[in-house]
Amino acid sequence: MRTLIALLLLVTGLAAAGAELKVAVSIPPLLDFVREVGGDRVEVELLVPPGADPHTYEIRPAQMRFLAQARLLIVVGLGLEWWLEDVASAAGNPDLEVVVTSTGIEAIDGDPHVWLDPLNAVLQVAAIRDALIRADPAGRLTYEINAARYISRILALHEEIREKISSWTHREFVALHGAWAYFARRYGLKQLAVIVPQPGREPSAREVARITSLIRERGIRAIFVEVQHPPSVAELIAAETGAALVTLDPLGGVSGREDYLSLMRYNLEQMEKVLR
Repeated sequence: MRTLIALLLLVTGLAAAGAELKVAVSIPPLLDFVREVGGDRVEVELLVPPGADPHTYEIRPAQMRFLAQARLLIVVGLGLEWWLEDVASAAGNPDLEVVVTSTGIEAIDGDPHVWLDPLNAVLQVAAIRDALIRADPAGRLTYEINAARYISRILALHEEIREKISSWTHREFVALHGAWAYFARRYGLKQLAVIVPQPGREPSAREVARITSLIRERGIRAIFVEVQHPPSVAELIAAETGAALVTLDPLGGVSGREDYLSLMRYNLEQMEKVLR
């Protein structure tokens, strides 16, 4: 134990004495993952700020300057960061490694929001740990210890969510934006329809009528809307059907949902109000 502590102090001291590893991330959950694993050894730049939609956000010049000096660009992949190839190329940084954290996760067609399943988040944290070790081998011990500690907290969150949802009497929902399929698959919920299947494309009158009928026929109680997307169409459907609007947040990074664990607990609490 004394040897382990001495080694940890040594690598921590080396980090303080040297330059921090520059890491760019696309969205707030990845920012939290990197901070938890990297600690003081990393300097992290968030590219898509809280409240913005990663499907449509455009990278700013100051962020490109950071990427020109960064060692890692950590993203989700699966099409979430539509700008990825152009930005990585324009950074003009041959040392920049792009880390796609969804690699190896069983994808659901059209839904890149893999982190909303905590067990997928564990895989993403492990991918980040390994990338940090590749970029900064001297920090291996720090990264491994931090990742193990953080993964244990995510696994505890998973058990907490699983236990609460197991007693819910309602399990079907409609979503404004297709972000919740991974969460639903993990915990036995059913996302029966998505109102806006593609960002920026409003549903047709026929699609709205179909979803309205579905909600009535199935007795669906919840329509999941999100703080990043205007809920106007969902509000119309809710008024027609009596379904409740449940405001969720897939990204966080704002007061009360700054970190991944508090973000997931917030979403669980909002769902529970209607589905339990």
